[in-house]
Amino acid sequence: MFNPTLARAAALVFASMLMIVTGDTAGKLLAADGVHPFFIAWTRFVLGAVMVLPFCGLTRANWRDVGDWRLALRAAIIACAICSILTALKTEPIANVFGAFFIGPVVAYLLAAVLLGERLEWARTGLLGIGVIGVVLVVKPGFGATAGMGFALLAGTLYGCFLVSNRWLAPHVRPRLLLFSQLAFGAVLLTPLGLSVPVPGWHGVTAALIGLSALASAVGNFVMVLAARMAPANHLAPFIYLQLIPATYVGWLVFGDWPDTLTMLGLVLVTGSGLATLTLVRRAG
Repeated sequence: MFNPTLARAAALVFASMLMIVTGDTAGKLLAADGVHPFFIAWTRFVLGAVMVLPFCGLTRANWRDVGDWRLALRAAIIACAICSILTALKTEPIANVFGAFFIGPVVAYLLAAVLLGERLEWARTGLLGIGVIGVVLVVKPGFGATAGMGFALLAGTLYGCFLVSNRWLAPHVRPRLLLFSQLAFGAVLLTPLGLSVPVPGWHGVTAALIGLSALASAVGNFVMVLAARMAPANHLAPFIYLQLIPATYVGWLVFGDWPDTLTMLGLVLVTGSGLATLTLVRRAG
């Protein structure tokens, strides 16, 4: 049965994924130009907070909520995830990084069941298991694994935790406050790291890429928060697999990276399991 609310949430998730791929592509271009991942992450949070603040419309009561420890924890999770994925992108093809990153929906699915009491389904669990096999083929543990892919796995695990934290807090906190708090707290947490690395030589392209990285990331995460208010985390998680399609295309178009045979097989398994899970979600809706 068609579920219009879930369909709108899915459209928001896909839009969020496109923005996140755009932001991370800008981050990889910056890293290739010698900019340190910590500096990229820090500027992303700082500029994102500055850009979002005028549009937040936060009330005095909202400002009191900023002191909620859960918001700080959520911001720390996404800050570490972004540092990890930018570190991975410095050395690894973007499609490979996102393939390993897709351990995130599996983490979100299981954590949502344990922490939020969301229902597990055998068919969906089996399909996610196939996705895990695909992630293993992309990461190649023990036969070609790299430190960069390890950071990609860490980023995916943290992002799965972040998705669950969105669902945990979304019913209680305004989306704009969720977005601003993660940017503001993330900026504060990353300031020591951002200022401890060499500052790149500034020119127009560097400034433009840093701005694009920050803007795309901020918009992508805001849209994800909106989606989290509309559907359970374990229903939204499979839609994130669609991110692999633009990630693979952009990796080839911008960087000339095309996955090898084993990696492509893994990406196909990951994407296929995600799309099959979408079918189950629609029937359940």
